Amino acid sequence: MKKSILVLCTGNSCRSQMAEGLLKSFGDSIEVYSAGTEPADEVHPNAVKVMKEIGVDISKNHPKLVNEFLEMQIDYLITVCDSAEESCPVFTGRILNRRHISFEDPAKAVGTEEEILNQFRLIRDQIKTKFYDFYEANIRSKSNDAN
Repeated sequence: MKKSILVLCTGNSCRSQMAEGLLKSFGDSIEVYSAGTEPADEVHPNAVKVMKEIGVDISKNHPKLVNEFLEMQIDYLITVCDSAEESCPVFTGRILNRRHISFEDPAKAVGTEEEILNQFRLIRDQIKTKFYDFYEANIRSKSNDAN
């Protein structure tokens, strides 16, 4: 049975979208969703751009309100920003595991277009590393144990 993961952020436009795309790229043994406590109107164009650079397409994603998932059974709820951690709603479904893996918000980067893109790349790479470690320790190793 596939494990379910919900990645939660405030706007669901950058960090949680990148995490969702990356987790999906690690394998098909998981159901991955992302949502926000105050979702933005669209996925940040720079998040789409830097993910495409590594072969992960999130261009068809859209920000979702966390309320859509409140009654689901979720194996892992992972918050990726401090604000979402603090304002995480009460889930009426079952949350088996909660994790908080915080990243800076690349949407707050300032500078030239290239400097801003480099901040998005830095956060993308941090998310990739931390979430791959999470995947290896909690998903892949557990599914290997079951075999």
